[in-house]
Amino acid sequence: MLILGIDTSCDDTCAAILEIRNSKLEILSNIMSSQVKLHAKYGGVYPILAKREHQRNLAPVLKKALQGARLLNSKIKNQKLKIDVIGVTVGPGLEPCLWQGVNFAKKLSEDLKLQIIPVNHIEAHVCANFLKVKNKCDRIHISPNKGLFPAVCLVVSGGHTQLILMKDIGKYKLIGETRDDAAGECFDKAARILGLGYPGGPAISRYAAQWKSEIRNPKSEIKLPRPMIYQKNYDFSFSGLKTAVLYDFRRRSPKVRKSKKYIQEMCREVQQAITDVLIHKTFKAAKDFRAKSIILGGGVASNDELRKQFKEKIQKEIPNTRYLIPDTKFCTDNAAMVAITAFFHKKEKFDLPQIKADANLKIC
Repeated sequence: MLILGIDTSCDDTCAAILEIRNSKLEILSNIMSSQVKLHAKYGGVYPILAKREHQRNLAPVLKKALQGARLLNSKIKNQKLKIDVIGVTVGPGLEPCLWQGVNFAKKLSEDLKLQIIPVNHIEAHVCANFLKVKNKCDRIHISPNKGLFPAVCLVVSGGHTQLILMKDIGKYKLIGETRDDAAGECFDKAARILGLGYPGGPAISRYAAQWKSEIRNPKSEIKLPRPMIYQKNYDFSFSGLKTAVLYDFRRRSPKVRKSKKYIQEMCREVQQAITDVLIHKTFKAAKDFRAKSIILGGGVASNDELRKQFKEKIQKEIPNTRYLIPDTKFCTDNAAMVAITAFFHKKEKFDLPQIKADANLKIC
């Protein structure tokens, strides 16, 4: 079975081809066209501009994906594409962007007489954990693996911070989410305050890694709040953390604000504050629901310090709990995760008129 995945949920135009044969998965191609440089001058994604770029990029990205999978030969005219199923992200995301991918996939479905499967972007981030990159081919072993569930999934990205109780593929319960800013938004806004540009997550991670413990001065050390960390629910709030960064920044002299030492220390503290909250809430949920696994997904899950601290804390506190986290190349938006999610739902049937973009789509 050959599955085409398409994702235009935000500012990346993505297409991928997966081959499933004899219960083995092979990623034949995974192409992404980024708009980061285009949106950087605005400090964030401009939806209408992103929509226009998706319109421009979808066909070329699909062509690259097909050529990368050796399914398209530019020397042969009127080729019949050997695709079996199309999976496309329908939400959540930026609605003008989502519609570009949905309409493109529906047109392909009509022209090629192919089954189309609508994919939830949040579920796709969870299913990204089932893409393997160490070996070219790897057996898909998730569905029959009864030792994996129940699992607590933390999906954390620029637009979403959610805790999900997962009982099996396709069986989810949302148990916690952010009440305001997502963790990724907090990274971006903190970076903007510090003058580090967009996207903020990688910049803050880079400066935080430069911070050295030996330069710490207890009298001047920055200490930010950990919002909602000890509340008994599984919800998050990061708008107050962003505000705390702003207040601290404003009370510093212009010389201090521009100093590398201050920026490094603030980046380290912002990253650690977010990490502390994410870990504490996830562990609370894992213990309360007796989870057999903790699963991470989303762009913020590519943060090296977050990945490391999750692993260390699991090994120390709940060593019998499995820890799943995607390779960093599958944490950010990509179409391979859309394709594998479509594979898990291949037995479901959808009529074309039913398939619509939904910016606020829920996982359950």
